[in-house]
Amino acid sequence: MRVPRSIHFVTGTRADFGKLEPLARAARDAGYSVSFFVTGMHMLPRYGLTKIEVHRMEGVGVVEFLNHREGDPQDVIFAKTVVGFSDHLRILRPDLVVVHGDRVEAMAAALVCAINYVRCAHIEGGEVSGTIDEIFRHCNTKLAACHMVSSQQSRTRVLAMGETDDSVYVIGSPELDTHRADSGVTLEAVRARYDIPFDDYGIVIMHAVTSEADFMGKQAADLFAVLAGSGRCFVVIHPNNDPGSDAIQRVIEAQPHERFRALPSMRFAHFSELLRHASAIIGNSSTGVREAPFLGVPSLDIGTRQTNRAFSPSVHHAEAADHDAIGRFLATVWGHRFPASTEFGGGNAALNFRHILDDEGFWNRPLQKNFHDLPWNREARDA
Repeated sequence: MRVPRSIHFVTGTRADFGKLEPLARAARDAGYSVSFFVTGMHMLPRYGLTKIEVHRMEGVGVVEFLNHREGDPQDVIFAKTVVGFSDHLRILRPDLVVVHGDRVEAMAAALVCAINYVRCAHIEGGEVSGTIDEIFRHCNTKLAACHMVSSQQSRTRVLAMGETDDSVYVIGSPELDTHRADSGVTLEAVRARYDIPFDDYGIVIMHAVTSEADFMGKQAADLFAVLAGSGRCFVVIHPNNDPGSDAIQRVIEAQPHERFRALPSMRFAHFSELLRHASAIIGNSSTGVREAPFLGVPSLDIGTRQTNRAFSPSVHHAEAADHDAIGRFLATVWGHRFPASTEFGGGNAALNFRHILDDEGFWNRPLQKNFHDLPWNREARDA
């Protein structure tokens, strides 16, 4: 009897686990041996100790690694993760490592895989965002052996970086699979679990932009001043642990509790149900430009973090200091419903992922990478 191939997922945040979980479930249910390397924000009580969510997933292995202390800069976190994941990989030696997006934990794992010739798949490469996250994401593309992107446009960008045509697959955004399905909980149950007293509410998620870390407190203060003055109610999810997040956190803590319910994190199914019924989502999370449009929920994207990433009619844009634009959105777009956007897929990424795994050709592709010139570059080279 053939031993099932092993697939090892790397997760460092609540957000990337929400994207990786549907893929891991599909692989597990198809008979693959599935495990998780859990690190980053998952390990910190301040951010909800979300490693618990990974442990709740049945039928998978979980390995924990504490890769940083509060206040560690990103380069130190990267270095610690390289050392920890390298030690771990030599013991486990999986057939495939799956990383997501643009975090330093994913980049560390992808680098270790490349050096050790372990097959690595990168989820949601080829996207732009206008911050250092974009640099990390493109680094992951060059380190990974294969790429599972969310859109044809992303595929085109990955090919432009010299990746081969047969290594890039369009599967859609995996988190949309969860939003497409019934959450399994009611809004009433969500409100009761998280002590949310509002019937009509918006969601606010404001992360730090690392290249603007010194100004994030001012941006948060500008945004929340308008939100507080609007008289509306909001559920606020705490920011990621990037440089500048402490300043955002201080602004959140200063908001009136009767209209702002702040939470370190939420279970993904509960968050999906909350988002589905929200009157709007505001901030700079990718949720506002990917998941909200898929559900028809209006979003106000603040600042530069998601620059040029999405173009759905439900997505509006404003600078944090533009009080008039933010006020207009709250007054005129709040509560409006838009047609569902399929810009990032239709909610079947897990099925597409499984089809790739079941193709023997996927596993037989060589691990030695070479830069693949686009046609016009080859013509210029040979002229």
